[in-house]
Amino acid sequence: MFFEPKNGHSLPHNPFNALVVPRPIGWISSRDRKGVDNLAPYSFFNAVAYTPPQIMFSSTGSKTDQDGAKDTLANIRDTGVFCVNIVGKDMLDAMNATSETLPIDVDEFAHAELEKAACETINCARVANIPAALECELIDTAVMRGGQNTVVFGEVTGIYMDDAFLVDGKFDISKFTPVGRLGYMDYAMVTDPFELIRPDAV
Repeated sequence: MFFEPKNGHSLPHNPFNALVVPRPIGWISSRDRKGVDNLAPYSFFNAVAYTPPQIMFSSTGSKTDQDGAKDTLANIRDTGVFCVNIVGKDMLDAMNATSETLPIDVDEFAHAELEKAACETINCARVANIPAALECELIDTAVMRGGQNTVVFGEVTGIYMDDAFLVDGKFDISKFTPVGRLGYMDYAMVTDPFELIRPDAV
């Protein structure tokens, strides 16, 4: 089959995000100007540069109690900082709980019964007992086509890694089993990593 997205499709569910898979989950924590912490998962997320390390995520849609944005995007615009929490299988249910649309003054850490830890380089909380976290300063945002589609770019200013997952000088993802987003309501776990050497690797 072939279809042009502008004309719709004949399927019961949109297949677009089932084709770009698996996607890492950026579990983004932020804080508003009043000090209320927010935590929400974003599946349009990835790393985009090594030096300096930089990441991106995309916020789509908006909330009725925010002006054309979701809480995460509004907080980042106000404060210029945020944290990416890396999701393992042990945090899957808590991550899903924070995807619920809640009022602007609700702390998702409390809602999901998650312990907080303070970030080191930015004024923000991260999830305690997380495998890893990336503390970020806002670089820029870019408004994309369509309704309320905004890409957020951040520079990583601090990296937290749980020492339990450092093995022989490498961060061993098999110790915590990362979770990725597939299409529809489907997820995947990384359970069978393997090494593939590039032909021009020295």
